Amino acid sequence: MTTLTAVAPSTETATTCMICGTTNAGDTVVCSVCGAPMALTHDTVDQGRDPCIVTVIGDSNVGKTVYLGVLLDMLSKRADQFEAVPRGAFSVNLQHTVVSYLGARQFPPKTAMEVDEWQWAYYQANHAGEPDMVYDLVMPDIAGEALAAEVSSPNTFTVINSLLRKSAGAILLVDGAMAAAGSPQPDFFALKLMTYIDGVCRNKKKKKIDMPVAIVLSKADYCIECSDDPNRFAQTNLNRLWNICENRFEHFRFFSATVVGALGYGTDEADNVIPYPLHVAPRGILEPFAWTLSVIGNR
Repeated sequence: MTTLTAVAPSTETATTCMICGTTNAGDTVVCSVCGAPMALTHDTVDQGRDPCIVTVIGDSNVGKTVYLGVLLDMLSKRADQFEAVPRGAFSVNLQHTVVSYLGARQFPPKTAMEVDEWQWAYYQANHAGEPDMVYDLVMPDIAGEALAAEVSSPNTFTVINSLLRKSAGAILLVDGAMAAAGSPQPDFFALKLMTYIDGVCRNKKKKKIDMPVAIVLSKADYCIECSDDPNRFAQTNLNRLWNICENRFEHFRFFSATVVGALGYGTDEADNVIPYPLHVAPRGILEPFAWTLSVIGNR
């Protein structure tokens, strides 16, 4: 009589997280250390080349989620001769969320601090002028509160440290409207972020950081001076940020951007004033991204 023995299915080959380098089981959904989705690793392995990570950073409520969602949507619609195709259905979630909320005349909810709540996007992009240059772009939507916590106490969020170490470029959003109103908060927070990047990416062989950083003055619809001359605006209203950029970074450039063409205001049940985007008119969204890729491609 033959005895049948149940055999457990074989475990898939272990996979190394592309963000922090931790080895995870093949069926792991998110990295056990940094929390990045392992689908990113599986997709990049299929491509056979290292991904180009562009990290969007900035303070809480500066507009990172809206900027990134609109940018991805424009790229997927072949704006300005760019062509981008999502790699994995999860990559579409962020732009879908942002476009849906804006279409309903609302801003999307704030990004949660928990890493497993962040939305990640992996797109394969190129430009019509350089059809042979393909970028495997990985761009997460990072919570501003998480960035603040990591800057204040390094390695609080391992994924942020690992991301910036592996980033080919960064886009830093700064609240231009708040800076124009005289608040020192945008300048100080941006100074902290750039100092943090300096510490993470410092190379003893080079005096300056080689990673390109595009500084975007967000909410430019509130402040026309941001759009007229971003460099002069930064020198006047964000002088601390300007000085560290000149001193420590090889490639940096200031831009202005806005997504909203017209705003309306209402109140919630607690009488808090809530802004509503009545008209969506993106301006200056692609320029920082295009400049960042051009510097990456020429290095």
